[in-house]
Amino acid sequence: MKSPRRLWFSAGGAVLCLAAAAGFAYHRYGRVAAAGEFPTASAKKGEFLVIVSCRGELVAGKSVQAAAPLNVPNMQIVWMVPAGSHAGEGDIIVRFDPSAAKRQLQEKEAALKQAQATLEQAEAQARIQQRQDQLEADTLGTNVERARIEASKAEIVSVLQAEEARVELRVSQQKLKVQEAAAGLNKASAASRIASLTSQRNKAQAEVDVTRRRIEQMEVKAPASGIVSYLMNFSQGWVNAKPFAVGDQVWPGSVIAEIPDVNTLEMKARVEEVDRGRLSEGQDVRVVLDPFPEKPFPGRLRSVAALTEITFGWPPQRNFRAYASFRELDGRLRPGMNGRLDVIVDRLPDAISVPAKAVQARDGKPHVFVPSRDGLRPVPVEIVARNPDEVAVRGIEAGTQVVLVDAAALKKGN
Repeated sequence: MKSPRRLWFSAGGAVLCLAAAAGFAYHRYGRVAAAGEFPTASAKKGEFLVIVSCRGELVAGKSVQAAAPLNVPNMQIVWMVPAGSHAGEGDIIVRFDPSAAKRQLQEKEAALKQAQATLEQAEAQARIQQRQDQLEADTLGTNVERARIEASKAEIVSVLQAEEARVELRVSQQKLKVQEAAAGLNKASAASRIASLTSQRNKAQAEVDVTRRRIEQMEVKAPASGIVSYLMNFSQGWVNAKPFAVGDQVWPGSVIAEIPDVNTLEMKARVEEVDRGRLSEGQDVRVVLDPFPEKPFPGRLRSVAALTEITFGWPPQRNFRAYASFRELDGRLRPGMNGRLDVIVDRLPDAISVPAKAVQARDGKPHVFVPSRDGLRPVPVEIVARNPDEVAVRGIEAGTQVVLVDAAALKKGN
């Protein structure tokens, strides 16, 4: 029979063994469980595209502009087709408020009618005066002929009667000359008045015609078929500039909209100075637009500016302009869409690539962390090439599961 002391020692040893086994199991399987909590990805083998990524927007290489009329004051937009709508050539895209012009037209048409009536009255009076003058001249002409007949009787009448007849002839002739002069004066005066009234009538007619043309110009039509894009209205200053909208006042001759040729769409991007030396015309590109992130559009780098441009943002920045064309246009593309331009500067065949989040610095060297039975195991790798989203490495095999997590989370998990 065992003594009580030996029983106590045996029980204590068993408890210690169980505690040690539980601690080992917790340490081992707890680390494995912690490793399983992190997201992972498989290392892939294949062609790795080394890219230079830059932001930009779609622009049209060719476009036509729709402007407000030059000689129409006080224009206010009352209707416009929605931005991005398709318009055919000659379709109305903007209407201005014609109410003020229509009131002016009514006033000017009334003035034209009054001027026309005054002119017709003056012409009628001139015709009446001309007939009166002609009648008076005919009467005086008859008197002259009668006096001439009486004067021709000088041989058969007395000397006194003959002299009186000659005097009467001269008086009649003078009266006829005076009448002819008065008739000419009346005719010239009437012609001058008619000319003045005609000028006033023509001026009123011109004002009516101008007002009618202004009313006709209250509708801006599309100069070509395409997508309507409204420009910025800077009437309230550069800071408050917004695209033209219903209710805006428009100054004469201002360009309201442009209709780009969608067949000439291209990507205009801003290239950092550090990346300019890696780009050259003809390189393959991928265009990833914000509205369609799931579909990269292949293309070609058409040109890169030789000089930098200063942006208007704050702080000002210097960038190069790059233009890329599409290999095939999509009907959903519209000018002004923002996106990313990836210029392919190199191709690495049969490269091992992992997501950029999988590569972490450990002791100043790049590592990836691989899940194992003992937890997360760091594996040193060599970086061959780096892109914003993925990295080409050496040191692991294709299909290796790597952890996607930052260094701080890894330290916490270990």
